[in-house]
Amino acid sequence: MNLAAEGKYKIKPDGQILVVDAHGPFTEDITEQYLEDMYDACKALSGKPWGLLATFYGNSVFSPDAEAALIKMTKYRVEHGMIANASVIIDSNLADIQQMQLKRIYHACDVTFHVFADIHAAKSWLTDYVEQRTN
Repeated sequence: MNLAAEGKYKIKPDGQILVVDAHGPFTEDITEQYLEDMYDACKALSGKPWGLLATFYGNSVFSPDAEAALIKMTKYRVEHGMIANASVIIDSNLADIQQMQLKRIYHACDVTFHVFADIHAAKSWLTDYVEQRTN
């Protein structure tokens, strides 16, 4: 789904991987819609282990409220079968800050995750990780 000019995102299942492309910055309205769409996507994948491939474009960082909401969402994802996350940060001058935020989110939920600079490498790692744990 694409939203307003301030930010946009797409959420799309690809086998046992849920692919998210996020272009910030995100307003409160966009964040709320994202969370709603993500809840629906998690329900659709529930019942089998799956991984999340999230690609972040640009310099957007999470507000404290957005970070708290993402921790809550990640716990929900885990309850619905998510076993790992591969995050990709592209075209950002703030990648270190973004990576620290992602680390806090995924460590708070005890989820295996890695941050990549390349989508192909991230998808390869995540696909292998999920396959190894479902066979």
